[in-house]
Amino acid sequence: MIFEHSGYELDDDAGRVDRDAVWDFLTTYAYWGKSRTRADFEQQFAASWRVVGVYERSAGRLVGFARAISDGVALAYLADVFVIPEARGSGLGKELVKTMIDRGPGKGFRWMLHTADAHGLYRQFGFVPPEEMYMERRPGN
Repeated sequence: MIFEHSGYELDDDAGRVDRDAVWDFLTTYAYWGKSRTRADFEQQFAASWRVVGVYERSAGRLVGFARAISDGVALAYLADVFVIPEARGSGLGKELVKTMIDRGPGKGFRWMLHTADAHGLYRQFGFVPPEEMYMERRPGN
């Protein structure tokens, strides 16, 4: 365990993550996760630089998750961030992002992400639209 918040534990132990629960959320609720296969997800999980799970302290059930890919030195990409609907509203999303980017080995990195609906959350952590120098090649191009 690396941090506690209002009856929850945030932990970066990848072995503790209930991958079935993450898979269920990504393929049921997450607009960004529905096109993946289970094999894709397992490969992405295995290749992750860091993962953080949020767990109910009493039951140990996973209620939130985030993962990152990184070069381990200067930059990282934040992905698959979620808190299940019934655990929202107590600041867990903020604690999850803070734990991933500010409470660990990636503090001070240049962090990147894509989001269609959580701009307000990420702005609180200093995320801004890309600079003029930034370019991206999308699939199919």
